[in-house]
Formats: sequence, structure tokens, C-alpha cells
Amino acid sequence: MDPLTPLDTLCRIILRAREYEAQTATDYDGGEAADNVDDEDEGTLSVLDDTINDSVEEELRAAFEDLGEDQLAEVIAFCWVGQGTYEAGDWDEAIAEAQDLVSEGSNGAVEELMDQPMLASVLESGLAAFDLSCDGIGDLS
Repeated sequence: MDPLTPLDTLCRIILRAREYEAQTATDYDGGEAADNVDDEDEGTLSVLDDTINDSVEEELRAAFEDLGEDQLAEVIAFCWVGQGTYEAGDWDEAIAEAQDLVSEGSNGAVEELMDQPMLASVLESGLAAFDLSCDGIGDLS
């Protein structure tokens, strides 16, 4: 299968999705400063900080918005195959449903992708179902 969307574009989307999903640990004290130096770590929680993902989210959205309608539908269909909603043999059905979603408005289609849990992994799995891989492409090698 030769995808409509260039493989390097799909791989860049996977890379951005990985960055978007990544969160870094930070310390949070609930807004209270430690009263005692000996108890400095008491009351401090390690939490995930996703504020660094704002620009990555914008880049990922822009990548989806830059795709043509057929390409956007293809990315959605690859995700559905990757998450197991469809089998690779049901590609025609998956792409038809994805095209219906895109024809309702690209904003809904982009939201479908942005809300996809583990977007990078399911897109990569969807590609793998068609023997496509990002190995050797860009930073993913």
C-alpha cells in the first residue's frame, strides 16, 4: 500500500505526537513554602507538568490542518486500524468512515486525532499493519 500522505509526513506527525504526549516531572508543594528546612521535602509532590507541550500541541494541530481532506481521513483510518477498531483488511470501510468524519468538518476530524489516547503508538501500529515503518526516516531511526 502506498499512502496518500508522504511517509515522512506521517513520521513527523508521530514524532510530534510523542512530544505532545510526553510530560516532565516537577515538584509541587501545593502553594505552601516549607516551614522547616529539615522538612523541606515533606508536603512536596512530584507531579507531571505539561505546560511545555503548548507549542508542540500547536505544531501538531497545524500539521493536521495542513493535510488535505483525503490525507486527514487517511491518518484517522490508520489510527483506527492501529487501535483495533478496524482490521487492515477492512481498510475501505475505515477510510470511508474517516472521509465521512472529515466531510462533516475538519475541526471535528482534528479533534478526533488530538483526543486519541496514545496517538503516536496507534498511528505507528496502523502503519505497521500495512508494513509501513518510520525506521530510517528522520529522527525516528
